Amino acid sequence: MPNVKSAKKRVRQTAKRRLRNKSYKTRVKNSIKKVLVAIEEKKEKDEVMELLNSSFSIIDKAAKKGVIHKNNASRKKARLHAKVKEYLGEEA
Repeated sequence: MPNVKSAKKRVRQTAKRRLRNKSYKTRVKNSIKKVLVAIEEKKEKDEVMELLNSSFSIIDKAAKKGVIHKNNASRKKARLHAKVKEYLGEEA
């Protein structure tokens, strides 16, 4: 347990930020999972593309907030896009 006032504040800030980051990361994972489940269930092209676009948006927001690194976000988007292209029968 911290004794110094600034250390106590730092503990409070860290706890708050950890929860915020956790919610962003969970949101990213869930959005990716939705796209993969849609592919698995052989949903229509429009629905898959809509889910993909919303997933890209969520991933970009997480990267913008600094929750995940921009290269990590780029890698997630590239892998997801490759899977969607493969499902739709386009060249990757």
